[in-house]
Amino acid sequence: MAHASGAHFASTDRWGGVSAAPYAELNLGGAVGDDPAAVRTNRERAARSLGLDPAAVVWMNQVHGKDVAVVDGPWRGGEEIPAVDAVVTARRGLALAVLTADCTPVLLADPVAGITGAAHAGRPGLVAGVVPAVVEAMAGLGADPARTLAFIGPSVCGGCYEVPEAMRADVAGAVPESWATTRWGTPAVDVAGGVRAQLGRMGVSLVGQSHICTMESADHFSYRRDRVTGRLASYVWLGDDERAGEAEGGPGR
Repeated sequence: MAHASGAHFASTDRWGGVSAAPYAELNLGGAVGDDPAAVRTNRERAARSLGLDPAAVVWMNQVHGKDVAVVDGPWRGGEEIPAVDAVVTARRGLALAVLTADCTPVLLADPVAGITGAAHAGRPGLVAGVVPAVVEAMAGLGADPARTLAFIGPSVCGGCYEVPEAMRADVAGAVPESWATTRWGTPAVDVAGGVRAQLGRMGVSLVGQSHICTMESADHFSYRRDRVTGRLASYVWLGDDERAGEAEGGPGR
């Protein structure tokens, strides 16, 4: 899909990298036990495949919370990456990245104001309110939620994300739209469905959502399926061009 906005949204698959099993191949997560050199190479390949400078990508130390960092450039060498689950920037051309392997990556942009945001919304982050928090942080920089565009990347679907009945009730108590049932009839949580509802309540327009369920797709990493595995990345950035697009697939696809 494409729209005249200058906003770019992209998500990788697991192919086209150099990591060995069980992280094969395009693991972009640096805290899952993979060879750090392989992760660096993979991040460079993924960025270049999207036309990005690998040194101009902001990563997070994700902890399933709702804290947001305002950034104006990549973290400096030796600088400790803060424990946050969302980042926002007013710098065009700076790419914000979210790491996932079932959780929901949320990418946002107000092309008029030149503000972008990215959030890591797992089940705990959904309940904590990381999505409203990132929208509010963008507004603090001058973004208008009514003008903001959102894209939801690959994540586990509500038909696969089985949880205990009490957990489903707790999550749905905070975000009713997350209530789900697996395809085999047991309690489940639809995190992406909850994210969509939260975005809607903030006045943000959803311009796209990946059709991929990470747990079902052999082309994507899934923690719930494999436990020891790699991480996908989803990116958002604003260019100076008039056309924007959404892409899925790593350098190997």
